Amino acid sequence: MGRGRDPLARTQHSKLTMNEDTERRKIEILVDILTQHALTELEVEKNGVRIRVRRDPAPLPQPQPSMASVHLSRMEERTSSLASPIAEADQSRLVTVTSPIVGTFYRSPSPDADPYVEEGDIVKKGQVLCIVEAMKLMNEIESETDGKIVKILVESSTPVEYGQPLFLIDPTVSA
Repeated sequence: MGRGRDPLARTQHSKLTMNEDTERRKIEILVDILTQHALTELEVEKNGVRIRVRRDPAPLPQPQPSMASVHLSRMEERTSSLASPIAEADQSRLVTVTSPIVGTFYRSPSPDADPYVEEGDIVKKGQVLCIVEAMKLMNEIESETDGKIVKILVESSTPVEYGQPLFLIDPTVSA
């Protein structure tokens, strides 16, 4: 070893660099998936190694309203407040059921089946209200209390975020 270099050490160093490069590429792929699918968090576990990639959701651009849309939105506010079954005073007693995960909200177990619940239905604690699909896994969301479904806040087949309100339940009304 004329120069004092160990060829084995050089081979181990190149393997280490290759492994680091491979791991960095895997993380970059996870970040790409997170961005492409507008996810806020992605976690992968393989062979005892867990990688979690998170990002804050980008704020949505706020378009400047035109005079016609301002007038229309004010008119809608007045009519919706008159027609709304939920009075301001009643808001405080309502229980909000939120999504425990990021996924897709479904009101029924299959496209051709009846919804689990409708507005006005009386529900029991533990009763299935909907499904949130995440990564091909169907997660049943159950009622947190006995009461009456006052409002369904999400349309079926709509993406939902963690903590997003799904239902308003009035616990003072029960069967």
